[in-house]
Amino acid sequence: MSAPGSYQASAGPSSVPTAPPSYEETVGVHSYFPTPPAPVPGPTTGLVTGPDGKGMNPPAYYTQPVPVPNANAIAVQTVYVQQPVSFFDRPVQMCCPSCNKMIVTQLSYTAGALTWLSCGSLCLLGCIAGCCFIPFCVDALQDVDHYCPNCKALLGTYKRL
Repeated sequence: MSAPGSYQASAGPSSVPTAPPSYEETVGVHSYFPTPPAPVPGPTTGLVTGPDGKGMNPPAYYTQPVPVPNANAIAVQTVYVQQPVSFFDRPVQMCCPSCNKMIVTQLSYTAGALTWLSCGSLCLLGCIAGCCFIPFCVDALQDVDHYCPNCKALLGTYKRL
């Protein structure tokens, strides 16, 4: 057989298991911080006695420094970006980029490509006596311009074709 190694217990009185060390012994709680002596009765002054019996000042309390206004400070401006608005043949509620007010757009109808194609096709079908100009009177065949009612700025156009 082989000789007993360090992992095998030897026979004898020393092999009796003992209790594990206490928490204070394992962590060493009291090894670094000695307990202060009991307070001595007498007049109280601003000095605190240390562990060696000498007087020392009380610990200083630190506060967070107050920020000093900087002469070179940069002002930050928040800019809100508006989502793109889809214009159709109906009024749209939106914030006007010119006057920054909430508005409902005003509509204006102008002749566009669909209007001219409708007029040309009616002319080719024989409506020469003036009936070919009917598409210029029908709003459903014209392009739509959206205007701000406050500042009269053109906000967008809806093209039919």
